[in-house]
Amino acid sequence: MGFVTKEMIGRAREVHVLDYILTHEPSAFKRVGSGYRHKDDDAIAVNERGWYCHRTHTGKRSALEYLLDVKGYGFVDAVSMLIGEKPLGQLRSPLSPIKSLSAHLRQTEHPEHPRRAPLALPRRNKDNRRVLAYLQSRGIDRDLIMSCVDRGCVYESAVHHNAVFLGKDEQGKTRLAAIRSTTGSFMRDADGSDKRYGFTIPPSGYMPAVNTNDHANNRTSSNAVAIFESPIDALSHQTLCEQGFIPAFDGWRLSLGGVSLLALNHFLDNRPEISTCIICTDNDEAGNTVAAKIADTLKPGVVCLRAPPLHGKDYNDTLQAMQQTMCLEMSQTQTSQKDSHCI
Repeated sequence: MGFVTKEMIGRAREVHVLDYILTHEPSAFKRVGSGYRHKDDDAIAVNERGWYCHRTHTGKRSALEYLLDVKGYGFVDAVSMLIGEKPLGQLRSPLSPIKSLSAHLRQTEHPEHPRRAPLALPRRNKDNRRVLAYLQSRGIDRDLIMSCVDRGCVYESAVHHNAVFLGKDEQGKTRLAAIRSTTGSFMRDADGSDKRYGFTIPPSGYMPAVNTNDHANNRTSSNAVAIFESPIDALSHQTLCEQGFIPAFDGWRLSLGGVSLLALNHFLDNRPEISTCIICTDNDEAGNTVAAKIADTLKPGVVCLRAPPLHGKDYNDTLQAMQQTMCLEMSQTQTSQKDSHCI
């Protein structure tokens, strides 16, 4: 069956159980409070602190112990599963649950896209305090940030305390992780990310289907999508709407993760009801170029609107400019009222 090295074991122990279940078993768990419970075994709970089995009163933090103690996998198979590598010295693949899962994932990959390395999600921090403070410093509404955290599409990484924005497929499996520094300009996609799955903010009436294979029920009454280059711009646009700076919009918001059209094309292929695309890419050469490209590639009958940011390069610039203007006007009004009382 092969063997694994200490280095491979160390990498496997770094995988947090919450990252594992949201990536590999999203349909098996349901959201309960601040954590998750297994749909078929309510005794198994998972949250940011780790996993816990209320039936046996045991629990730990690592996904490795979860696979060993809860799922019943062998040690070598569990390590190999978590790091996405075959055991060393293995002459032939064993017939095991891990092998079956790997084969299934390979078969369901789109044939037009090459096989890629497993998604390497950054390890989760014990809380999201720094990411929350960072996004609020960019003007984004706190309740909106927390709703993204609760949906499992934003979290704080453990080592560098980066903001991690997740893109998920139609079954709720995490397929992309966009990493953004909370202290500098560093940004990149995690290794193994699939650019077809962008970070999205659903309309207010969106409810995922109970049966994730039943796409017909996984719909909303919204037929519009607003398109952005980054998750922060999408969050900024929603904040602008909710704070009354721009007209309300209750459609989908999709981040391209740059200027590639892979995420948009995949989104539209899976949501044929979309009839309006609002292009909110940056107000610069790259943003205007991709806006023209989107308009040229949309199917006949789809309404295309260009809505560049009103101030600065992107929608976060617009949000901060409008909030600063509002604060200045409020300060001037208060000063004027105070002066009038002194007369």
